[in-house]
Amino acid sequence: MFFLPKAAYFHIPFCVNICHYCDFNKVFLKGQPVQEYLTYMEKELQHTLAAAPTEGMETIFVGGGTPTALSLQQLETFFTMVSSHFSFAQLQEYSVEANPEQTSLEKLELMKAHGVNRLSMGVQAFQASLLKELGRSHTEEDVFRTVEDARRVGLTNISLDIMFGLPRQTVDHLKETLEKAFSLDVPHFSAYSLQLERKTVFYNRAAKGELLLPEHEEEARMYEVLMEEMEKHGYTQYEISNFAKKGYESKHNLQYWNNNEYYGIGAGAHGYIHGVRHENAGPLKKYFQAIDQAGVPYTASHTLSLQEKMEEEMFMGLRKREGVDDSRFIKRYGRSFFTVFGTQIEALIKRGLLQKEGTRIALTKQGVFLGNEVFQEFIGVTTV
Repeated sequence: MFFLPKAAYFHIPFCVNICHYCDFNKVFLKGQPVQEYLTYMEKELQHTLAAAPTEGMETIFVGGGTPTALSLQQLETFFTMVSSHFSFAQLQEYSVEANPEQTSLEKLELMKAHGVNRLSMGVQAFQASLLKELGRSHTEEDVFRTVEDARRVGLTNISLDIMFGLPRQTVDHLKETLEKAFSLDVPHFSAYSLQLERKTVFYNRAAKGELLLPEHEEEARMYEVLMEEMEKHGYTQYEISNFAKKGYESKHNLQYWNNNEYYGIGAGAHGYIHGVRHENAGPLKKYFQAIDQAGVPYTASHTLSLQEKMEEEMFMGLRKREGVDDSRFIKRYGRSFFTVFGTQIEALIKRGLLQKEGTRIALTKQGVFLGNEVFQEFIGVTTV
């Protein structure tokens, strides 16, 4: 069983500078064949839609890399391409990732003119020393200016990314960052702990013992402070790493957490179409060559079994604080998750990591801190 995709992710891999923690597919912008890349993205999109048509988009997310590193003309080309292939009649959310120092008033006006209605901005911290440590090139002033400019053109649905557990970061640093972030009065925050990913500057420095990270207890305290401050300022934690004022939850990310299918277009993008998860070639030359040869740039594809779909429904859905509902599960898979995963659910409830309310199960507060342990219990389960 599969559902028609109503969400699309577009990957723009170009960056003016490379952050020390980022493991997403990206390349330095200077000297890159950006216009050619946009042409190939359209070829991939055309081939994808021919094989898997849609009735219309509900959400679109443009990520990277740094989408706003593109010039005005390049952004115009991209946005025109997207709107020429999708109906926006059902579109609820159109998000673009932005770096503050590369997001001019003119680019924001262009986004607004093409139907973009949400801005997701990478801030991470408000201390110049921490930003330098991260390899970020923006300033506090850039953030405030970009938020003001976005509102000036009518883009009021703004999300800020915050990070914790950073090298040399303290709880007081995080409190200061949150205080300044709250002063901007944006409706959404995404907040992530630092993960050391292979092939990043931080990973290599950590391997050499050169990265001074907070102790585990201090990082846990940062997460606790984060949740307390968000609640105090009127933001609901609707997912492990996401907080929103009512009505401003990320509709696109909910497509992922609800285990819905989506198009993934661009070098290094991942997609989920007709029950098949696929990964695109990352290097630009390989991406171009694959599209020339096959129309799509897939380097890996996996058809999910019914068991795998049920597992994903659980560990993706449990990221949401509302959890997962058995009635939805039965509608999708013809079986109750209390039957499929009854042993795991019972054990996690006894450990105080899950709670049950009617037909719904969700993480407890303790379970939020130990989410990965909970999710692992639903992977590789043998069922009859």
